[in-house]
Amino acid sequence: MSQLPNRDQIEQKYTWNAESVFTTPQAWEDEIKSILADLPGFKKYQDKLAEGPATVLQALKAMEGLMIRMYRAYVYAGFSYSVDTTNQAAAAMQGKAAGVYGQTLATVSFVTPELLAIGQETLEKWSSQEPGLAVYKQFFNNMFREQEHTRSAEVEEILGMLADPFDGPSTTASLLTNADFKFAPAADQDGNSLEVSEGTLWKILATSDRTARETAWTNYMDQHLAYKNTLASNLATSIKQSVFRSRVRRYNNVLEMSLYNNNIPTSVFHNLLETFKKQLPVWHKYFEIRKRILGVNPLQPYDMWAPLTSNRAKIPFDKAVDMIAEGLLPLGKDYVGTLRNGCLEERWVDVYPNKGKRTGAFSWGAPGTHPFIMMSYTDEIFSLSTLAHELGHSMHSYLTWENQPLVYSDYSLFAAEVASNFNQAMVRAHLLQTNTDKDFQISLIEEAMANFYRYFFIMPTLARFELETHTRVEQGQPLTADALINLMADLFSEGFGSKVNVDRERVGITWAYFQHLFTDYYVYAYATGIAGAHALAGRILRDEPNSVQDYLGFLKAGSSDYPLNVLKRAGVDLSTPQPVEEAFAVMAGYVDRLDQLTK
Repeated sequence: MSQLPNRDQIEQKYTWNAESVFTTPQAWEDEIKSILADLPGFKKYQDKLAEGPATVLQALKAMEGLMIRMYRAYVYAGFSYSVDTTNQAAAAMQGKAAGVYGQTLATVSFVTPELLAIGQETLEKWSSQEPGLAVYKQFFNNMFREQEHTRSAEVEEILGMLADPFDGPSTTASLLTNADFKFAPAADQDGNSLEVSEGTLWKILATSDRTARETAWTNYMDQHLAYKNTLASNLATSIKQSVFRSRVRRYNNVLEMSLYNNNIPTSVFHNLLETFKKQLPVWHKYFEIRKRILGVNPLQPYDMWAPLTSNRAKIPFDKAVDMIAEGLLPLGKDYVGTLRNGCLEERWVDVYPNKGKRTGAFSWGAPGTHPFIMMSYTDEIFSLSTLAHELGHSMHSYLTWENQPLVYSDYSLFAAEVASNFNQAMVRAHLLQTNTDKDFQISLIEEAMANFYRYFFIMPTLARFELETHTRVEQGQPLTADALINLMADLFSEGFGSKVNVDRERVGITWAYFQHLFTDYYVYAYATGIAGAHALAGRILRDEPNSVQDYLGFLKAGSSDYPLNVLKRAGVDLSTPQPVEEAFAVMAGYVDRLDQLTK
C-alpha cells in the first residue's frame, strides 16, 4: 500500500518557517500568557474615549497592538495544527489560541459602541485636530454605516465572547474528517491497494485507472455518508448560529449580514447565480467532450479529473516556481523577486503531503509573519496551478501589509479570490503561448477546466445550496441529513443535465467535505473572483494603458476602501453580470480549443 510520510519525515526546506514566527512552542506559550496578562490593562480606556482625540488615538493604537500579537499567535497555532491534525500538542495550542482570541475580542468590544456614541461629526472634527486619526477615515465611515447593526457595549462583549464556542461545529467537523476518519483503501485495476486520505484522494482521481478512481471516490463518499447525521448536525448548528447573529444585529437575513460589511449589494450574489444557470449549456458541451475523449459511458463524477492525455509533464516544485515567475513577469521584477524568494528562501510554503495534513490548500498569515501557504504538492500541472493560486493570495497579503496600516491590513474574501485566480490566468496564458506541444496544451486546458469546474461549477452550486439551507433555517424548517443530501443531489442533477450520471447519495453528500460552508456565503466569491481575475488579466495581456499599475494598486489597497470600489479602480465592475459572462466566454474558448485538439 502506498503510504504517506509522517510529518517528521518531510525535509525542512519544504516545511513552513514556523521558527520565524516563534522560535519554540514555549516562546508561543509565553506570548499567550503575556497577552492574557495585558488584557486587563486595556480596560483603562473604557468609558474614557469621549475625553478627546488623544485618548481615542491611544486606545486605537493599544487595541491594534493587542490584536496584532493575537493574530500572530493564532497563525502559529492554527498552522501548526493544519499541517498535522494528529499532533495533540498542536490541537491543544489551537484550542487555547481560539479561547484567548475570544477573550481579546471581548476585551476590546467596548471601543466601537463608545466611538459611535461620540458621533460622526465629532470624530471628523477630532481627526482634523489629531493627524494620527486621519488614517482612520474609512474605518470611521464604515463604522457609522454599520451603526444600525452595532449593539450596546454589553451585547457586543457577549458577541465577542461567542467567537470561541461558536467555532465548535467547524472544529468538530475538521477533527472528524481530517483526523478521525479512516477511509477504506482503493483498489487499482490490478488489485493493488491504495491508501485513501485527504492528501491522496485527488491524486488518485487524477489517474487514468478508472477502477482506482471509482473505488477511491466511493470509499471517500461512503465514509462521509456513514457519519451523515453528525456532519449534518454540525452544519445545521453553524447555520443556526449565523441566523442568531444576524437577528441579534438586526439584519433581514444572513446573506445581507455576510455581504454588508464589505458594502456588497445582495444583487451581486443573485446576478452570479442567474448567470451561472444561463450558461449551463457551456458546461454540458464540456461534459460531452470529456466523455468522448475518455471513451466512457456514462460519464461519472469521479471521471472529472481523469487525464485527457497519457503524456502529462512532471513538474518538480522548484521548476513550478520558475514557471509561475515567468508567467508573472509582466507585473515587474520586484513582484517576481519577492515571490521567488518567499518560495525558495524564506519558506513560505509547506509543500508536500504527510499523514494528518489538512485537505486542500490555503494562504494564511498576519502582519509580522510571512504569508504562509499550506498545500500538498504532487509534481504536476494541477499542483503548479494551485501553487500559483495560493501565491496570488500571499502576494496580495504581502503588498497589503507593506502598504497599509493594521486597520486596513486585511481584505475581503470577495477581493481575495480575484488575486488568486489572476495568477492562474496569467501563468496559464503564458504557458499556452510558449509551449505548443499538443499533449502539454491538452493538459493545460484540462487544468484550466478543472479550475473552472471547481470555481465556476461546484462553487456556484454550493452557493445555491447555501442560499436554500439558510432560507430554510430562517423560516424555521429543519435541516436533516437526508434533506441536505436530496437538495445537493437535485442541484447537481440540474447542473450536470443529462451528461453526467448522478449517484444521489454519494453526490448528495458533497456538502460534507467543504469546510467553506462554515463561513457563510464565502463560496460565491470564488466565482466572482475568477470572473474579476480574467477581466484584469485580460487588460494586462492586451497591454492596456496603466493595467499593471492599476492591478498592483488593487493588491496594495487592502481594506482601505470597499472591494467593489477598489476593483472598479483596477478596471473591473463586479456589480454587473458582465465580468461573469466574459469569464464564461474565456471558458467556452478553452472548451472549443480542447475539442479541436482531441478530434
